[in-house]
Amino acid sequence: MFCQECGKKPATLHFTKIINGEKTEFHICESCAREKGEGIPGAPNSFSIHSLLSGLLDFEHLGASGISGMKQPALRCGDCGLTYAQFSKIGRFGCSNCYHAFSDKLDPLLKRVHSGTVHSGKIPKRSGNQIKCKREIEQLRRDMQVRIEHEEFESAAQLRDRIRELERKIADL
Repeated sequence: MFCQECGKKPATLHFTKIINGEKTEFHICESCAREKGEGIPGAPNSFSIHSLLSGLLDFEHLGASGISGMKQPALRCGDCGLTYAQFSKIGRFGCSNCYHAFSDKLDPLLKRVHSGTVHSGKIPKRSGNQIKCKREIEQLRRDMQVRIEHEEFESAAQLRDRIRELERKIADL
């Protein structure tokens, strides 16, 4: 899909605007978005997507730097050197390690925005039962490990039996 503004470059930014039940979609390239100030085209009071992201990420301005007012040391990625403050301004990570470096601050944000931190996606109808069983087995194994650590061996054995039952079910599918 090409940019709706210039018609030359591939559209990399996709916006959906719903007003009074009427849905309008915009597909633009990054350079056209920059020319328009990275705002949503057509919106009366266009706002920057990076400003929105920055507002969600930048907790330091909201007083999260501490009750006593002392600033905490800047959180920084060990691989690329990007700071959390820089990330909150540009809205992009510098490398794949940034996900791990900033995970303490990202997890609460993702929980608030997406209602969780694990991507579940859609499950295909044909292989859906098998995928659901595998996910349940993974969760049961985690639960069983916790029960073993707390020395709740009877309930861990029940979970083990349920896991075996699901594994047989998968083999039959």
